[in-house]
Amino acid sequence: MQLITTLYRFMDEDRKSTALKALQGIIWRSGYQNGDFRGHLYPEVAGQLAVWQQQGLKLYVYSSGSVEAQKLLFGYSDAGDLRPLFSGYFDTHVGAKRDVASYRNIASEIGIDPDALLFLSDIHQELDAARTAGWHTCQLIRNDADEQSQHPQVNRFDHIDLGEFAS
Repeated sequence: MQLITTLYRFMDEDRKSTALKALQGIIWRSGYQNGDFRGHLYPEVAGQLAVWQQQGLKLYVYSSGSVEAQKLLFGYSDAGDLRPLFSGYFDTHVGAKRDVASYRNIASEIGIDPDALLFLSDIHQELDAARTAGWHTCQLIRNDADEQSQHPQVNRFDHIDLGEFAS
């Protein structure tokens, strides 16, 4: 019973525990495969990801959710199986999303200079870490602007102008 209480507390705190995320991934696999869950994406996201991939860009996912959970979300999305659009997936095994070293680890692993990478997030503290690591950044917001953010902000994927981020 103590384990269950601890897991509930971790979820309530939105704890970025690698073990918790792995456990959630196992549970989610069953739900996605049985059709109980669908990965929700905003309407323009799948189309824009496809456009970028067709332009020759390599797309990666970096999430606090496990790689397994990421593949389930994109494999069973409401826009179909989007996994072929991505060149790779990263989770908390490379580090926390607010840690500069995480972005350096990803750049090193994929063999691309940080100044040629763009990180998208809705959380400005994650973007702060990516920028400190040398990445370009863009904040995705769906509602009001984030007044504390120092990053370019857009409210739709298809409003991202990659030319603004060219080195």
